[in-house]
Amino acid sequence: MFNWFYEPFTFAFMQQALYTALLVSIVCALLSCYLVLKGWSLMGDAISHAVLPGIVLAYILGLPLAIGAFVAGIFCALSTGYLKENSRLKEDTVMGIVFSGMFAFGLILFVKVETDQHLTHILFGNLLGVTAQEFRTTLWISLISFCIVFFKRKDFLLYCFDPIQAKVVGISVRTLHYLLLILLALTIISAMQVVGVILVVALLIAPGITAFCLSKRFQTMLWIAIGVSIFSTLFGVILSYHLDSATGPTIVLMQSGCFILALLLGAWRNRRQKISLETTDFKQSIS
Repeated sequence: MFNWFYEPFTFAFMQQALYTALLVSIVCALLSCYLVLKGWSLMGDAISHAVLPGIVLAYILGLPLAIGAFVAGIFCALSTGYLKENSRLKEDTVMGIVFSGMFAFGLILFVKVETDQHLTHILFGNLLGVTAQEFRTTLWISLISFCIVFFKRKDFLLYCFDPIQAKVVGISVRTLHYLLLILLALTIISAMQVVGVILVVALLIAPGITAFCLSKRFQTMLWIAIGVSIFSTLFGVILSYHLDSATGPTIVLMQSGCFILALLLGAWRNRRQKISLETTDFKQSIS
């Protein structure tokens, strides 16, 4: 049994994949709790798809792909906000149009432009092929995102829970809004190495929604989300080695399994509480 756990990490590229995935998954877990509380699940999906044209244009101009992805992600978020404020359309409708249009534009550019980048690496990630430079980039992005979330955690919590109260106490709601969007774009850039632009939304939502099913306290949610991410990443990497499957999708599948278990556990716990309350009321009625 020990060899089953240890064998994958005898290879240097598997160790690199694990370190990269752990960095990304922990930051995604922290941010996912705020996204779930704010109701920005679709925003994460929109930005993750919208970065594709930025990646292709950055390659054409000879710029780092991360810069192109970041600019495209911020453009998607800002354009969504502008259209929402200057039209009668709802935010989810605007996001659906913007991110699908940008993703389609990115696919057209990728087909037309001759490049040595493989399409599936961008769409589905290339965790086992992460280079030392890419790992350092992921490390710095993850550290910056973690520090911002840590130092602004209370402000973000109040903004996500009650933006009106945050404005009353003197917090700049607009600043927090765009800061959260920037964090989302940065996290998506780092997560692209793990699962690609298609599945990155799973890393941003699954840990938070799993923790939400198990706890009503936000601090507890954070710890549960981090634990779920670390567990899914570790066993996802190990299983992908033994099953000879894609590492990123295996990690996402593990997180989906954790969510299903948390959903069932939460339903069972709620049923027990309901039965307990009904029993207590019955005893009080006959006493």
